Amino acid sequence: QVQLVESGGGLVQAGGSLRLSCAASESILRFYKMGWYRQAPGKQRELVAEITSGGSTNYVDFVKGRFIISRDNAKNTVYLQMNNLEAEDTADYYCQGKYGSSYRYTIYWGQGTQVTVSS
Repeated sequence: QVQLVESGGGLVQAGGSLRLSCAASESILRFYKMGWYRQAPGKQRELVAEITSGGSTNYVDFVKGRFIISRDNAKNTVYLQMNNLEAEDTADYYCQGKYGSSYRYTIYWGQGTQVTVSS
């Protein structure tokens, strides 16, 4: 069973930074794409950023220029560097991995890590 474990969440003041980590139980090269999603109270889970096995990245507009997604294949870990955090970034952040190829994959989720930004 593939496992994804997030860490790095916490409480930070507006304008501060956090780095989230998502450690996979096996090689992240087996995931055609990995991403970070977030879910604020009372809202639906939404995509934040994603990165392919080839290193291509995609960001949603509200984090462009502030968040950076990256991967360390040797550590089987995907990161989300979050800078200039805003109160609106407060949410539970989840790592998602699409295990397999682009045309046949299984989706796995981590348990989530909480991020709270105080204004």
